[in-house]
Amino acid sequence: MKIFKSIIEIKRYLNEQRNNNRTIGFVPTMGALHQGHISLISRAKAECDIVVSSIFVNPTQFNDLDDLAKYPRTPGKDHQLLESAGCDALFSPEVQEMYTPQELKLKKQRIEDKSWSNGKEINFGLLEKVMEGAHRPGHFNGVAQVVSKLFKIIEPDKAYFGQKDFQQLAIIKSLVQQLDLPIEIISCPIVRELNGLAMSSRNERLTKEERERASIISRTLFKVQELKNKKSVGELKTFAESEMEKEPNIELEYFEIANALTLQPLTDMEQAKDAVACIAVKLGSVRLIDNVILT
Repeated sequence: MKIFKSIIEIKRYLNEQRNNNRTIGFVPTMGALHQGHISLISRAKAECDIVVSSIFVNPTQFNDLDDLAKYPRTPGKDHQLLESAGCDALFSPEVQEMYTPQELKLKKQRIEDKSWSNGKEINFGLLEKVMEGAHRPGHFNGVAQVVSKLFKIIEPDKAYFGQKDFQQLAIIKSLVQQLDLPIEIISCPIVRELNGLAMSSRNERLTKEERERASIISRTLFKVQELKNKKSVGELKTFAESEMEKEPNIELEYFEIANALTLQPLTDMEQAKDAVACIAVKLGSVRLIDNVILT
């Protein structure tokens, strides 16, 4: 596996691959890799000639500096996992390679920077007003900023994202459409631990006991999935909220049943062809999210 730190070097390498008519699959990550990430690499390897991954803990998508500081970083383990999975190239830049001092200054001043869109007005509308967007102001602007930068650098044919970050996936699809990028976004299923907990880099910060306690999240979601034709949306939300209350160490941020396309809350399952149940909780100092498709 080739490892690149600079934009110039990885672009030179990928231009050589394109000149040889090789298709490029891209798996962007923030590191602390797990089998969920590796499943994305495997999917990309099955569908593309060259697989590129990135590891970059993006500062502009964190609205909590303490969360940014504590985000797990395991570069040695990450490199081994990617190499054993057959990843061809890794782009692992420093912050200064990705952002100008002015961009970082705007972030520090909590000013939304839209310069990454080359002056084009990007509007995610109601997609970014609910759930994660409501609880993490500015988060999706930071996500869109770094993803658009990475797409411009890598220029992949296909990019692979896990379904665990369901709202982020919707934002990225909208971003690609609005910027008119020739990239196919591939949504990949959630990979779970043996107890049902959705695999996440943040799980590294959980104790063994907390990991076991966190299994109530997926158990509740699967039960909601099972009851979707027997209870109303209101009853399903009440059930989920009461289940979370049974675990005193878990603080529920939100549980929502939403239209899987628009992400707007539903009051009746008949309002949407596809529905998704999304949840966010805090367990100790760790924030966890998960979801299941209902229809």
